[in-house]
Formats: sequence, C-alpha cells, structure tokens
Amino acid sequence: MADGGGDGDGAMPDPTVRNLLEQESLKWVFVGGKGGVGKTTCSSILSILLASARQSVLVISTDPAHNLSDAFQQRFTKFPTLVRGFNNLYAMEIDPKVENDDFANEGMEGFLSELTNAIPGVDEAMSFAEMLKLVQTMDYSVVVFDTAPTGHTLRLLQFPATLEKGLEKMMALKNKFGGLLNQATRLFGLGDELNEDAMLGRLEGMKDVIEQVNRQFKDPDLTTFVCVCIPEFLSLYETERLVQELAKFEIDAHNIIINQVLFDEEAVESKLLKARIKMQQKYIDQFHMLYDDFNITKLPLLPEEVCGVQALQNFSRHFLAPYKAALKRGTVEEVEQRVSLLKSALQEAESELDRLRKGKQVA
Repeated sequence: MADGGGDGDGAMPDPTVRNLLEQESLKWVFVGGKGGVGKTTCSSILSILLASARQSVLVISTDPAHNLSDAFQQRFTKFPTLVRGFNNLYAMEIDPKVENDDFANEGMEGFLSELTNAIPGVDEAMSFAEMLKLVQTMDYSVVVFDTAPTGHTLRLLQFPATLEKGLEKMMALKNKFGGLLNQATRLFGLGDELNEDAMLGRLEGMKDVIEQVNRQFKDPDLTTFVCVCIPEFLSLYETERLVQELAKFEIDAHNIIINQVLFDEEAVESKLLKARIKMQQKYIDQFHMLYDDFNITKLPLLPEEVCGVQALQNFSRHFLAPYKAALKRGTVEEVEQRVSLLKSALQEAESELDRLRKGKQVA
C-alpha cells in the first residue's frame, strides 16, 4: 500500500482528494464501494476535478445500473460521449455482459454461451477486454472507473485468471470436438468463421490486453483505488474487506471518501439526528484508527440529490477543502437562528391548535 500522503512527522494526511489531482502520472482511477453509498456522484465529481487538471478525462460506468446518465443528466452509450459544458471530459456506460450482436457476425454465439456456462465471469472478462482495447486506442490522460458494487469490482481484477481458464476450456473443447467442428463448419458453409484457431487467437488477444493493463493496475504511479463508504457498520466492514482484497491484488489505495456525514458542530435539534451523529462518530473514529495513513475525505449529508453538472460542481468544493458548518453550535448567530425557528414552530403549533378547537366546536 502506498502511504496516504502524510509528511513523515506524524501529521495526518490531507483530508481531501488533492493528492489525486497532483499525481500527474495517474492513468487509472477506480471508484468503488458498497451499493448506495454515492460512488457515481464521487466518480463524476472526481472526473470533473481531474478535467480541470489534466488534458483529457474519460469516466466509465461498469455498473449495470448506469447512474452516470442520471448524475450528469445526459444520455451516455457504450461509446465515449463529450459531457455537456466540457471540452475534455467524456463519459461512457458499458454493460459488463458480452452482447450477442458483438459476435453474431462471427458465428460464435453458441460457442460463447457454452464457454460462459463453463466458466462464470468469462463473458464479463471478454467484455472488459473489448472495452479496454477501445479505451487504449483513444489515449485519454486519465480514465475514471465508476465500478459496480464491491463484489463485481473484485471480479474485474481477477479477469486475467478467468480468461486463462477460458483458454484451457477452449483447448479441451478443441481436442474433444476439433475435427467435428471443422466438418460442421464446412458442411454449413461457414468457412473460417468458426475456425477454432481464430477463436483461440481472439481469446489470446484479449488475455494479452488484460494482462498488459493489469500490470499497469499494479503500478501505484499509474493506478489508485478510491473507496467510497458511509459511516455505518456494514459499510466499514465492506471497506475493510475491499482494502484487504486490493492489497492482495497489489492495487494501490490511499483515499477513502466517507459520504452522508452529519456534522456534530451543525445546529441540530432533532433527537433522531443527534442519535445518528453519535452513531456515525463512532464509525468515523474507527475509520481514522484503521486508516491513519489514508487521505480520508468527509462529505456532508445533503437535503437534496446531487444531479446535473452545476450541482456536481457546487458539491465538488467539499472534495478540495474540509467541510465547515454554516452555523457553529453555541455562537450568537446559531442561538438567534434557533430562537427564530422555535418562534415559527410555536406559531405553527398555535395555528394548528386553533384549527382543531374550531373543528371540535363545529362537530
């Protein structure tokens, strides 16, 4: 694991994502975590911030839910599309399943479904390889992956091994049905379309692409993984598992984004919110204890969703500087606001009581 950017004198690493913007060698940024923690918002904002520091940025959603279109409020496809309002930020959404029409003209669907059933994950691996081949031809300065929930992300890192199994299975099929396959292709006039050597070559090519990219993924100068979570037990547990898995795959990770935080200094009156703040603080303390060498960025829980380029840009300031509450508890301004809120609440309650009394008299 790379260290989190502390300066060696025991100082806490910077609680922002500035380290990612300053790392000019960075080529691949993965953003991952449990479902529903705000990965897409974070990857969208990271790509916007990177676009202001780098020549060209591509953000790719590998999550079948495809929330990138919702975040930017713009329709994206499996080909890079320029994000409205930018001249160097592109987005694309890929389905981590092989689409049959990708192979229909090669007479391979039946064979592929046989291979897919034999080795779980081989269709995703092939789809990922196809996408990487496409991305590599385009020469973006940095690529941000908005990944599917944790389990899918870890599978993505196992793809070279999965394709290795695919090749072994193919060799076994070739040895078993080779002659029969050739006779069938000639009989149906398919010529070389279903030639097993061509298929092997295709899989070999994909495996080479993925192995080459995986070497880059293991280089901390080129690749990093940003873990997004919320301050709750399950998310802490999932993040711990993810960080351990990344270490096993030798993938660098030194940024954690804790989303949906209620800040203690905020002027909160609700008993429910006060209880949530107390619970959250317990897990935030654990995050800091477990990941003391990570850049940990805390983002506030908002009353509304972050949708559209303007909203994403507004929210991005919390990625670059620690959040500061608008009103601090115990100040004159905060008490004045509290008195004002209590007065208006009292007026509302008195009006409601009047209405109820009048209703009772009528009845």
